[in-house]
Amino acid sequence: MKQLFSFFKRKTTERTKPARIINHQLGPKVLDPNALKIIKTLNANGYQGYLVGGCVRDALCGVKPKDFDVATDAPLEAVVKLFRRSRIVGRRFPIVHVRFGRELIEVSTFRRSMSDKVVQDDKGMILRDNAFGTLQEDAFRRDFTANALYYDATNNEIIDFVGGVEDIEAKQLRFIGKPPTRLAEDPVRILRAIRFAAKLSFTIDPAILKLVPETAKRLESIPPARLFDEFLKLFLSGYAEIVWRQIYRTPLAKALFPTCDPTSELVMAAMRNTDDRIKSGASITPGFLVAVLLWDDFQARSQEDDIEDDPAFVVLKDQQSSVAIPRRFGTFAREVWMMQERLQSRNLRSVERLLTHKRFRAGYDFLCLRAESDTALEIYAQWWTDFQEADENGRKTLMDQLPRAPRKRRRSRKKRKPGEGDVHEAGDS
Repeated sequence: MKQLFSFFKRKTTERTKPARIINHQLGPKVLDPNALKIIKTLNANGYQGYLVGGCVRDALCGVKPKDFDVATDAPLEAVVKLFRRSRIVGRRFPIVHVRFGRELIEVSTFRRSMSDKVVQDDKGMILRDNAFGTLQEDAFRRDFTANALYYDATNNEIIDFVGGVEDIEAKQLRFIGKPPTRLAEDPVRILRAIRFAAKLSFTIDPAILKLVPETAKRLESIPPARLFDEFLKLFLSGYAEIVWRQIYRTPLAKALFPTCDPTSELVMAAMRNTDDRIKSGASITPGFLVAVLLWDDFQARSQEDDIEDDPAFVVLKDQQSSVAIPRRFGTFAREVWMMQERLQSRNLRSVERLLTHKRFRAGYDFLCLRAESDTALEIYAQWWTDFQEADENGRKTLMDQLPRAPRKRRRSRKKRKPGEGDVHEAGDS
């Protein structure tokens, strides 16, 4: 295995002429018509244009690509002029978004990694990259070998400078360059490595995995909003359980959700449930996973005697410094938490009304997940399951079985006789 790694490393660092692969059998998997329109327009105006990155990688792995990226030697300003529905976005890495109906295609200008226009902090993290270069320079500044493949639609060729095709065949995920340097440039790459490995059933280079503890600490310097975007990709793409099993025993889990118990059976069940819903085409929301991941912290804070603020507010506020949760998803999580007590109490007066609550289904699903690891909750989950499936008579029977709270006795007021109680002490008038 050591010889295999050294062979790949030699190809990555010394290859000056790209391999051009014709027998790739990609077929129509990468031939997105809108992406091809962009390439055709670029070529017609004297520019190069290639499909690049994940779409080529996924197609080679037998996975249907969802997103398509185009790399070109055209300046961003020239790209915007060529496509009516386009605009330049991003500060760290400016690119162009070209829109075709609801489809969005990213177009980036070739970049290079070595330049005085690449701004880094004192730890080596890239803060801004406006250094443009050639096709070859662009290939070597990308993160993983498997992501540095270019598809030439004109000649039906894959252009490979870094041995990416060999790594895909070996189902191996490796950085282009030295892992410590690449992770210092962008610590989020460790999360990308885990995500790609889970998605494609790849193994991660041990030299990368060795740096997980150190890199987890560096995630503190990443904007929490960016980590939320990565959270969505990690756990809402259909392989959340695999990802969580990869990170829950590492410092990465606490780096993302500091108050979560990574070994929680509820969290693992939620990851599995999310994957199942995606496979079946059911709707999903980040708010549900947020509710699961922060549930233990919410429960603990709710039991504190000296807490002055709403415990849900405190939990969500504290989480913002790690992975920023947008307000709509935080509100969703809070409403699911608030519903748990109501679902367990099953108040006779509000059972029917609770069934029509906009968060009832999410709250019920949350209760069922909790019941999988807490047998004391099974009776409540089963009751609500039966209640939803029952007809009108069945619902009445179920409600009649509920324990009734003792009615409070009203204190009877003794009727006063006229004039009684109206006596004044001397000097009161």
